[in-house]
This record gives sequence, C-alpha cells and structure tokens, in this order.
Amino acid sequence: MAPDLTCIVLTYNEEIHIERCLRSLEGVAHQVFVVDSFSTDKTVDLAKDLGAVLAQRPFINQADQFQWALDHYVEYCGQATEWIMRLDADEHVTPALREEIRRALPAAASDVAGFIINLCVHFKGHQIRHGGHYLRLLRLWRDGKAKIEASWMDEHMVAPSGRVLALKEEIHENNLNHITWWTDKHNRYASREAVDLLNKRYCFLPESREALAQLRGQAKIRRWLKDRLYTYLPLGWRAFFFYLYRMVFRLGFLDGRAGMAFHFLQGFWYRFLVDMKVWEVEHYMRDRHVGCVQAIRDVLGIHLEKRA
Repeated sequence: MAPDLTCIVLTYNEEIHIERCLRSLEGVAHQVFVVDSFSTDKTVDLAKDLGAVLAQRPFINQADQFQWALDHYVEYCGQATEWIMRLDADEHVTPALREEIRRALPAAASDVAGFIINLCVHFKGHQIRHGGHYLRLLRLWRDGKAKIEASWMDEHMVAPSGRVLALKEEIHENNLNHITWWTDKHNRYASREAVDLLNKRYCFLPESREALAQLRGQAKIRRWLKDRLYTYLPLGWRAFFFYLYRMVFRLGFLDGRAGMAFHFLQGFWYRFLVDMKVWEVEHYMRDRHVGCVQAIRDVLGIHLEKRA
C-alpha cells in the first residue's frame, strides 16, 4: 500500500515527460494532483489515463501556481493526506528513492516537518554532478508544515518549524526537449528572475522572500550568496564571475562536454540575459520617466497585478 502521500505536479505541454513522471510515483503516492496551464498537447489525457486528479488554471509563475495547488488539492482530490511531495513534470522518482520514502514516512517522529531530497540534473543525457548544481531541496513535508516562497523565480519550499531530515536517494531531472525549447524556456525564466532582482532595488511588490532563517541546508547557503553577494555585483560581470566560480572552483569542467555546455548556458548565458533584461527595464524607466511596474509590463510583458 502506498504511503499517505499526495504528489503535486505542475504541467504545460509535458506529453514527452508526464508518463515517466507519474509512473515513477506508483506505489509511493496515494494520489497525484496535476495542475495544468491549459496544455495544447496530450498532457491532460495522459495524466487522466494514468489516474491523476487534474485541474486547469492560468499560469502566472511557479510559486503562485503551486501555492494554489496546496490550497485546493483536498477540494479536487476529495481527501487530505498526511504528507505532500513536489515533483516537476520532467522529473522522476528513482526506484531506490521510492523504497526509501516508503520506509521513512511511517517511521518519522511527530516533530519531523519534512525531508530534503537530492535532485540530480541531467543535460543531454549526462548527469551534472559538479559546478554546485547537485541540489538538495525540501521536496517532501507534512501537510501544513511547509509553504512556498512568494517569489517570481528560484522559489523554495520553506518549513518554519519542526525538524527537517535528509533522504539519501535522488529525484532525477532529465528534460528530453531540444535545445531551442530549453533556451526559450530560460528566456521566460530570465524575465521572471529580472522581476525579483528589480524588486530588490525598487520594492514595488510586497516582501517576496521568506526570512533567511526559514530556509534549510544548501538552499539557505545558496540564497545567502545570491541575496547578500551576487545581487550587489556589477551587471554583466557577475554572470562571468559566477560562470568562473562554477567551472573552476566548483569543478564544473569535470562534467565533460555536455556539462560544459550546461554550465555555460545556465551559469553564464542565462545570468547575463537576466542582467540585460534588468538593464533594459531601468533604461526604459529613465528614458520614458515611468515607474518600474509599468516598465516591466512594457518591456518584459509581465503584468504584476495581484491575482484575486
């Protein structure tokens, strides 16, 4: 029998991944709640055929969509579960992790709020083990014991109270789409990350980051470095410094040819693109004498009106 666990998966045009993702949850998730952003491919039909409960809702950002899923999964699934898990559509649970979760949940003491799980990223068929990109994230928690940061990008689950333990096994992220799809996706990500960086300067949104103390482990260290160091380095140059840090000091060059391509694209190109979007918005503000929110709408096409 599967543990008393609901897994939440967000989707948009994930027919290439959704079956692998959902089948990896067999025997470990009592129910799966898929929140889809009106896919135009076979994602919805495949998810339903595999037994997932499905809802559809317009997408603003990951944090907004996932928080809605947390708030409404009982309404759609018909029952609450003791545990909640977060899984992206291009990820899957390994058999070893499946067994580890089945053992860990029944044995967890009542003061355990959640579990950190290792995330192993694959790029073009190769594991990314270096460059500081072997991630350890809070992905499994007791219902009501964690929430998602209200940020536009790089959002984490945070557990304000209770013990957080670490599991040994891995979730694998292995996106099978081509490189044009990957760069298109990261172009959209860059716009959302630019919003977060601009908000740090101009404070046009309510506080969008949880207190640093609420993050755990690696996520806390990465956030401290980003918020207290990276953010204050010069635009453009910080992307170069970050790439150098990943490739040399965090041994990214050991990830081989595919890894070097990944670290360049994700560690330099993407970060440089974010900076150029910030630069463009700020120049638009000065040239047109408008506020940051209007400039973001006009330049990035992002509407920051609060959702009801």
